[in-house]
Amino acid sequence: MTSRISHTSIDCANAYELSQWWKGVLDYVDVEDDPNEPGHEECMILCRDGSHRLLFIEVPEPKAVKNRLHLDLEPVQGRREDELERLIEHGAVEVADRRGKDGPGTGWVVLADPEGNEFCILRSAAERSEA
Repeated sequence: MTSRISHTSIDCANAYELSQWWKGVLDYVDVEDDPNEPGHEECMILCRDGSHRLLFIEVPEPKAVKNRLHLDLEPVQGRREDELERLIEHGAVEVADRRGKDGPGTGWVVLADPEGNEFCILRSAAERSEA
């Protein structure tokens, strides 16, 4: 017997606002027949093909330390640099630049969402195949 991941949960201060922000990052959608609305303390969004879900849950305590678990994002189209620019324009904040630390064309950039949750942007599959 084994288990599977049902969804990834993210503690936050404002579930609705953060779910909306991440929908713009990942092109996710609300769960059919369960739309997220302002004031909801739990908001779930899902990948358009239904293969992954994120659940945002409001908690009273603020984020205090580095995440122990984070998302690594990969551009579906284009290059890491283009996606990095889009995410920063969307409101992400750069936390650390790890590009090229392990040689030319390697690495990632650590970003934070509006509530300070860290995530990384990697090179796209096309970029990795060029190396």
